[in-house]
Amino acid sequence: MQDVITFALAKGRLAEKSVDILEQCGIDCRRILEPSRKLVMSDASGKFKFIFVKPSDVPIYVEHGVADVGVVGKDTLMEEDRDVYELIDLGFAKCRLCLAGYKDFDLSKPRNIIKVATKYVGIAKDYFDGKGQNAEIIPLHGSIELGPIVGLSDIILDIVESGKTLQENNLCVLEEIVNCSARLIINKVSLKTKADVIKPLVKSIDEIIKNKEN
Repeated sequence: MQDVITFALAKGRLAEKSVDILEQCGIDCRRILEPSRKLVMSDASGKFKFIFVKPSDVPIYVEHGVADVGVVGKDTLMEEDRDVYELIDLGFAKCRLCLAGYKDFDLSKPRNIIKVATKYVGIAKDYFDGKGQNAEIIPLHGSIELGPIVGLSDIILDIVESGKTLQENNLCVLEEIVNCSARLIINKVSLKTKADVIKPLVKSIDEIIKNKEN
């Protein structure tokens, strides 16, 4: 009996884009696209299972082997820092992880401490530790832009897509840390024990992405 391959997906745009690629690989995902509150679903063949979780939980499910394969943003992958294989840059859900604030805030100016509002606490700590800058990291999980506006923080560390929200709040990008996009991640044990299914699937996905780029 063939092993079932379990995918961890975050509902929404990431799942929709992922399903589009998987269908091009020959996996029938029509059930997955139907409106539903189900958290666990299978394709028509029963060979592939899908669990729908919060974006930040995708690497956790994959690391622990509950899911063999996952699709997650690079920003989340960096923040979670889980023991998984990152195999393919899928090229969608592109954004930038940036430091932002009022345009007159000089990041290069020496200061005793800098206050940073962000949901990316781990990334922020690593970044400012690497700079040798003392930073007070203030965890926020919504409307991060409010930090500098209400005086909670000097700057924010957040993802930026169009930059429109920053502009509407008189903020701007002060420094770009890294470009992010969706990544295909694999459980390390699964890549060995289910190699006969996972490796051809990874190869197909890689070819699809490369063909889109050309």
